[in-house]
Amino acid sequence: MATQRAYNSIFLSLFLLNILSLTITINNVAASLTKEQEFDRIISLPGQPPVTFSQFSGYVTVNENHGRALFYWLTEATTLPEKKPLVLWLNGGPGCSSVAYGASEEIGPFRINKTGSSLYLNKYSWNKVANILFLESPAGVGFSYTNTSSDLKDSGDKRTAQDALIFLTRWMSRFPQYKYRDFYISGESYAGHYVPQLAQAIVNYNKKFPHPIINLKGIIVGNAVTDNKYDGIGTVTYWWSHSMISDNTYKKIMHFCNFTSENSSKQCDNAVTYAVSHEFGQIDQYSIYTPSCKVEQNETQKYVRFKNTIIHRKLSGYDPCTENYAEKYYNRADVQRAMHANTRGISYSWTACSDILLKNWKDSDDSMLPIYKKLMAAGLRIWVFSGDTDSVVPVTATRFSLSHLNLKIKTPWYPWYSGTQVGGWTEVYDGLTFATVRGAGHEVPLFQPRRAFILFQSFLAGKELPKN
Repeated sequence: MATQRAYNSIFLSLFLLNILSLTITINNVAASLTKEQEFDRIISLPGQPPVTFSQFSGYVTVNENHGRALFYWLTEATTLPEKKPLVLWLNGGPGCSSVAYGASEEIGPFRINKTGSSLYLNKYSWNKVANILFLESPAGVGFSYTNTSSDLKDSGDKRTAQDALIFLTRWMSRFPQYKYRDFYISGESYAGHYVPQLAQAIVNYNKKFPHPIINLKGIIVGNAVTDNKYDGIGTVTYWWSHSMISDNTYKKIMHFCNFTSENSSKQCDNAVTYAVSHEFGQIDQYSIYTPSCKVEQNETQKYVRFKNTIIHRKLSGYDPCTENYAEKYYNRADVQRAMHANTRGISYSWTACSDILLKNWKDSDDSMLPIYKKLMAAGLRIWVFSGDTDSVVPVTATRFSLSHLNLKIKTPWYPWYSGTQVGGWTEVYDGLTFATVRGAGHEVPLFQPRRAFILFQSFLAGKELPKN
């Protein structure tokens, strides 16, 4: 009994020391903040477990005349944040939220429980090795807003990149400790446009200064929209090669569809519509081998939106309904207060994706390949990865597109490993690394968090993926 009391006393002492240490750390951080930083500091999110890292969120105005302001959420590194790089994460759509996807179901430190009432920790959060900055972009996405309603109907690639660059320069003025820090841009899906376009804007911007404050080192994008023509051909090839469509439908699409034209023919539309409506079945197109999310309501089946596709889901295995939990959590008034969000009284509910932006998207570059060539010439580290069970922006699409860069192979195709299992396959070129992630859908870190973390660690270190 005496021994047990001694153990209890030791345990209590250690617990109190940890609490004291955490309190001192938080107080020291608070003492070193500027007024602007203190205003943006998140003390704690509702339902959040204890953490040792600092968080900040809030708004940065990017256009005073139109009243455009972008919302960010910074989760600093869990250890030695002052020595870790800064990584910007962007989700695509166009019109989808980096808070909903990147932060809450992919690479962020927290996951949301089913009721939207509390958070739990993500074992493979990327802020274990870097400071992660999530940006809801462009204005109209998530908590980011504009006071000029016409902005929602004429957004496009060009303005998105310009506003993101303005955001970064102004954000770094607010957080000068990140000036000159090693900086990387990451993202997925339609961020296959956002990431290289912003990188190019930064490269051009930096030419004006002898010592630019945005110390861009590289980019990494997953299941990325890259080139309209080759992405299109590669996507239809994936459907056929994975038995999602018939030989007859495949031949019709390849015959009638002009993948270089914005205006498709009626025959092309009919063939694609038939494939989706009659041949795909009720699958999650973003992860073709996992169950989809079935929401029961009054004993009837409810259909829910997943990004840009209406599909029927089932609840089994991995949880495919996490987007729904995010919409519950981030519409809570106490969560918005804690995050300094919706401070101007946005007239609509927070949603994971914005239909109005998607339907009215204006300018969109046909291909990112010319930009990749410029970024390689600028000496940036470039990694492109693909989850191999995504049928929306599939691995075949990315491989077809990248093959037209005609790059010299440095390290030939080989399997890379996560523990004793093959994590995927990779090939290293002069100027670019391509990697697949085995068993991952469109959101690679959601389906294969450990493999995605190994991929990210290797990217930051500038090392090839492990061969064994």
